[in-house]
Amino acid sequence: MGKYATFRLAAIQAAPVFFKVEASVQKACRLIAEAGEQGATIAAFSETWLPGYPFFIWGESKDALLQWRAAADYLANSVIVPGPVTDQLCEAARKANLDVVMGLVERDTTTQGTVYCTLLFIGREGKILGRHRKLKPTHRERTIWGEGDATGLTVYERPYGRISGLNCWEHNMVLPGYALMSQGTQIHIAAWPGVEPKAPAAPDPMWSRQLLLSRAFASQSAAYVILAGGLHSADDVPPEYKDLASRYRGDSFIIDPRGEVIAGPAEGERILMAEGSTEQILAAKSAFDIGGHYSRPDIFQLRINRKPYQRIVEATGPESISQASQDTIC
Repeated sequence: MGKYATFRLAAIQAAPVFFKVEASVQKACRLIAEAGEQGATIAAFSETWLPGYPFFIWGESKDALLQWRAAADYLANSVIVPGPVTDQLCEAARKANLDVVMGLVERDTTTQGTVYCTLLFIGREGKILGRHRKLKPTHRERTIWGEGDATGLTVYERPYGRISGLNCWEHNMVLPGYALMSQGTQIHIAAWPGVEPKAPAAPDPMWSRQLLLSRAFASQSAAYVILAGGLHSADDVPPEYKDLASRYRGDSFIIDPRGEVIAGPAEGERILMAEGSTEQILAAKSAFDIGGHYSRPDIFQLRINRKPYQRIVEATGPESISQASQDTIC
């Protein structure tokens, strides 16, 4: 058994300090330290945990300007990557000696007017491994987040396994998941905003699928999945935005490579933990490797454009201007 790596997976379920990025990152660092003390190998936070999911886009208010004020506040508390906030997260990961996957609201450094739903991957060495920006925000999320590109559809090699991550309904898109599965992901972070409590007879279809889709991803990828769900209530948001707030109860889980739940659901603020091993991963992949022996590349192929967005192309000199004109004509 010694030839197989073992590791501890952690889903950190807690409410951020909404609209206060510094207070939120301080809380995040405390939680990372706690996960380290509990022996976690990798710890994951929910979608845009830092400094919070944009709950206000779903609420209704008699004050027509309230959502605009909330949107401005949200943008003002977004995170530059890399920057002082990510430096604090990197140092916390290094001190705790664990990998961290943080959902955060990332500001576009060029325009300063767009934010992205980003998953930030941080290694225990205290360095940023990479980031993934949500490819297609869902429904009203499109009013607050920009669209990401494929540069972040990456699997990161770690000493204990290969890690990846997607946000929320990206698990419903199929192709982003396949891109990660074909790179051999072994431990996947499924970051969600959480679940709104509803009567069992009338579930909200927008939020009721996080466990179903996460279990499907685990089974299809033959990988562990850390389902990190968001948690907050009206008491967690600034008083001026309480009318727009709703309750998200978290419902975090950890799922094994065959799609079975091995920990959860988590209730309230807590760190949900589970043991994992490469033996379980390899046993599952031996039966079902969707990017390898269980594929048909002679019939199906996925083409990915990994070039980053380039909205402005600088033209210098007569030759460049001439070429630009030709490109326009074509």
